[in-house]
Amino acid sequence: MSLFTKCVEFTTARDVKASGLYPYFHLLESRQDTTVIMEGKRRIMLGSNNYLGLTVHPEVIAASVEATERYGTGCSGSRFLNGTLDLHIALEQELAKFMRAESAITFSTGFQSNLAIISALVDRHDTILCDRENHASIYDGCRLSFGKTLRYRHSDMADLERQLKELPYDAGKLIITDGVFSMSGEIAKLPDIVTLAKKYNAAVMVDDAHGFGVIGEGGRGTASFFRLENEVDITMSTFSKSLASLGGFMVAKEYIVDYVRHTSRPFIFSASIPPSAAASALAALKIIEREPERVARLKTLACYLRNGLTERGIALKDNGGADTPIVPFYTYEVEKTLVKAKELFEAGVYVNPVLPPAAPAGECLLRSSLMATHTETLLDEAMDIIQKVMKQ
Repeated sequence: MSLFTKCVEFTTARDVKASGLYPYFHLLESRQDTTVIMEGKRRIMLGSNNYLGLTVHPEVIAASVEATERYGTGCSGSRFLNGTLDLHIALEQELAKFMRAESAITFSTGFQSNLAIISALVDRHDTILCDRENHASIYDGCRLSFGKTLRYRHSDMADLERQLKELPYDAGKLIITDGVFSMSGEIAKLPDIVTLAKKYNAAVMVDDAHGFGVIGEGGRGTASFFRLENEVDITMSTFSKSLASLGGFMVAKEYIVDYVRHTSRPFIFSASIPPSAAASALAALKIIEREPERVARLKTLACYLRNGLTERGIALKDNGGADTPIVPFYTYEVEKTLVKAKELFEAGVYVNPVLPPAAPAGECLLRSSLMATHTETLLDEAMDIIQKVMKQ
């Protein structure tokens, strides 16, 4: 069999394109804002993870430009060798301070963060217990490690405990969960997870890509939301959402961070974050700390969107009552999801289709997400369009 036979036989994307329903790689021709120009037309952006609206903040843009002018466009090396700037150190110090943690380390992307952390900490004698709906990067980090991975049913604490019971008490165990689940907006049952971790001598890691800047005191994330900051061993997050940049980070005890810094292959052998991205994230972090009302505004808008869609007869996915800015609504079948995504796009609203395996068969979704800079007027316009399209 030829290496490329599978490429030739892969016709799914071509078939969907031929049907006119292909929903991916739409061309963005403007800034990532509440309204954008996509393929020549104005669209209300309800499909971005720019939760606090900071990608267009003048201070963030100015910091990026200034860093490029001062340091150039890149570091041309890894953090381990010639690629550590004072910007990187300042960013890590500010992240640790903001998150009330001993230490922080940054990575070149959010995806790489999970690969770097999990592969470094989990060896062949350890076991990972992973929520079935965790981020794909967590699963790839598990594959890159030498440990055993056990998946527990989504947010099912009985299933998690059943699997913990079967492991030796003194064996290395790491429970990994998303803080806010990316497709549903549901918040993890972190208090229960921490209780089980203590009972069975396990460590806890939270992927707060969709929790940082969104929930918790001043946007400090899921552990802060539940007042469990001292009970979670590792928190990671990304810069590409609330921090309006590119990269990722981990906060933990100093000895954990130091171990990852000196043993993680994805960290050691990757070029460091470009100066512009580091400066952008640092500027965004300072704004978040200075303006916690952005986080409160996001919660207000989330309630407004959920209530408005419900009043318009749109069936929302249950997220356990969480006021997060991820608001998915049901389209159920794959073809209907593709059709409605296209109709909404043509009518001026951009949302994200969620298809298997990201959603169970028969439970496909259109995922909408908010920015703190949306207005109620703009959301009313979007919801009226959604109602009209979904009722057709």
